[in-house]
This record gives sequence, C-alpha cells and structure tokens, in this order.
Amino acid sequence: MNNLTNTIIKTLAFALLVSTVAFSAWAISVADAKQQGLVGEMSNGYLGVVVESAETKSLVAEVNKKRKSIYMNLARKNKITMQQVTLLAGKKSYAKTQSGHFIKNSSGQWIKK
Repeated sequence: MNNLTNTIIKTLAFALLVSTVAFSAWAISVADAKQQGLVGEMSNGYLGVVVESAETKSLVAEVNKKRKSIYMNLARKNKITMQQVTLLAGKKSYAKTQSGHFIKNSSGQWIKK
C-alpha cells in the first residue's frame, strides 16, 4: 500500500477508536451496544441501528456525526473524495469488527460476523 493509504487507514482506525471511547459516558456505550447486538458496522464507514430504540438511534446519530466530521477532514487533508474515505473506513471497520458482532452485508441484511 502507498503511504497515503496507510496514513488514511491509521487515521480511520484512530477515529473509530475515538468515536467508541467518546461515548463511554452514555447509558450504553458503543462497545456495549455492539456486544448486545443493538448496533453494527456498515460498508460506508458508519454505524447502523440493528435493534430500533430511541437510545440506540441517538447513539448511532452522535457516533456518525463525529465520524462524518473526521471523514470530511480526512478527505480535505488528503485531497480525496468522501466516497473514497468512507469506502476505506467501511473496509477497516468490517476488518476490526469482532466475531459475533453485526455487520450489514451487500444485500442490506444484518449478519453476525
């Protein structure tokens, strides 16, 4: 991989970590929500709601707001499109998703990894 891709991947990994840790003050954290099967990762680099509730919708909205901001900054900084950033972020989040946690497949179905 080239240096730009490595830099983007490292930054995305950091962004995903920050977005997970940043919500530890919530009644339910991202990690807990993933463990309970309430949320999952999507191929576009964003978190998705698996089980609908006001709490999970709010959590997902806040996480995705922060991710979008990070992705926009990465796109500007590296002079690439948001689509390129979110594609890389999606691949990275799928790779980092723990076994037993949910990911959304290409058919739009939530499946356990």
